[in-house]
Amino acid sequence: MSIFETSIVQGSPEWFTEKLGKPSASNMSRIITPMGKPAKSESYLWELAAERISGIQAPSYQSKAMEMGIEKEDSSRSLYEMIYDVQVEQVGMIYQDKDKEFLCSPDGIINREYGLELKNVLPKTQVGYLLAGVLPYDYIVQVQASLFISSFNRWDFFSVADGLPPFILKTTRNNSFISRLKALLDDFCDELDAVTDRLRALQ
Repeated sequence: MSIFETSIVQGSPEWFTEKLGKPSASNMSRIITPMGKPAKSESYLWELAAERISGIQAPSYQSKAMEMGIEKEDSSRSLYEMIYDVQVEQVGMIYQDKDKEFLCSPDGIINREYGLELKNVLPKTQVGYLLAGVLPYDYIVQVQASLFISSFNRWDFFSVADGLPPFILKTTRNNSFISRLKALLDDFCDELDAVTDRLRALQ
């Protein structure tokens, strides 16, 4: 049964500490490609092992566009609530089970029934999303991983750009992809444990 962490606020020091050394849905494209093939995961493996040993979060790049998205996330969440007449619950993270080996950090969940991925994007990016009408390639793994971890059957992708209509897509589970993800993720976690043990033996 999935575990919902409601006492931790996303972006807080406690949230970053809780995530240290654990694979997260937003990074699982470093384990599996959107086509279901193994990704070159050695760098991610070493990154998480280093976090486990040092207790220090790996540095991450944040562009101006990413900063803008974070700043506008609350207003986008409110817009989604208004369109669907729902209340979006915010949680720190969701674990797949009590072992807490890996996690997702959704932008919101609704009635504990489905999840929400919010994006505030550049106008040109939004035009591309609206014309394509499909889940953007860069988020296929993250959304399917979130569906797997949460055990939900639905995940809404919602992107917004100033002056343009919102892009809303309801995504459902791809069970074939999730089976492949589970196999690769289990192997990755086993290897991560082994590498961590080897490093601890060197201390």
